[in-house]
Amino acid sequence: MTYDNEAGTSNGSMSVSAMFDTNADAQNAVSRLETLGISRTQIRTVEGAAQSTEQRASTTDDKGFWDSLGDFFFPDEDRYTYAEGLSRGGVLVTVTGLTAAHYDQVLDILDDEGTVDLAEREESWRSEGWGGYEVSPHATGARTVGSAVEADGSYADTSSKTGDESIPIVEEQLRVGKRDTSHGRVRVRAYTVEEPVSETVTLREDRVELERRPVDRAVTDADTAFRDRTVEAEEFVEEAVVSKEARVVEEVSLRKTSDTRQETVTDSVRHTEVEIDDERSDTPRTTR
Repeated sequence: MTYDNEAGTSNGSMSVSAMFDTNADAQNAVSRLETLGISRTQIRTVEGAAQSTEQRASTTDDKGFWDSLGDFFFPDEDRYTYAEGLSRGGVLVTVTGLTAAHYDQVLDILDDEGTVDLAEREESWRSEGWGGYEVSPHATGARTVGSAVEADGSYADTSSKTGDESIPIVEEQLRVGKRDTSHGRVRVRAYTVEEPVSETVTLREDRVELERRPVDRAVTDADTAFRDRTVEAEEFVEEAVVSKEARVVEEVSLRKTSDTRQETVTDSVRHTEVEIDDERSDTPRTTR
C-alpha cells in the first residue's frame, strides 16, 4: 500500500492508494468506504488486464497502464510498480481528499479487505525475472523505433536492418521522490472494569432493656401513687448507607506531532561514453 500525502497539501487533505488482487476485493473496499461517508467522487478505481475480456498485446497494454497513471501523484518508481501490478490483473483503488479524521479509518478498511503488500510482491516478480523500474525505458529514456518491450522491462530490436547504424547515448538521471511508510499506530481503547472494594464503618446500636427489681419502702410524693402513667424508650440501630460518585481522575489523549529532517541520498548513475577511432587520415586519431 502507498500512502501519498503530497496530494492536496494546499487544503491539508491526504490520499491513499492500495492494490488488490481481485476486483471483488476492491469493490468490497469501495462499498465500505462509501458506508463510512467517503464520496464516490473521491474514490478512483483502475482495473488491470485480467479484469478485461478483450485480448491485449503486452507491449501496448503495459504502456497504457503506465500512461493511465500519469495524473496520479506517484513517484515514477511507484507508478511503474502499480502499472506492472495492473498488467498482471490487479486492481488499483485510490481515495483522495481525505481529512485527518477519516485517514486512519480508510487505512483500516483497505487493510481489512486484503491489500497487496507491494514490497513482497516486487520481490516475487524480481525472482521471476522482472527488472523493475531501474531497467525500464521510463527510467533510462531509451526508446527506439521498431523495438519491443521484453517481460523484464528491456527492449528487443525488431526493426529491419539498413545501411545506417547508430549507437544510442544513454544517461541515467537520479530522481528522488517521497512516500509515506507506516511505522505502526497507537490505539487507546476505553472499557469498563468492575472490581470489588471493601470499607470498614463503625455502627452504633441503642437497645432498650426492661429491668424489674423488688423493693419494700413507704410511698412518697415522688411516687405519684395511683396515677396512670406511661414511660417509653426507643431503640436505634445505625445502618450502613452506600452511595457512589463518579469522578474524572485522569485524561488520556493522542496528539500527532510532525518533524522534518533532511536526508542525503547517495547513488550512482550510468551514462554511455563513445570512443571513436578515425583511421581516414595519415595519422590515426582516437577521440572520446
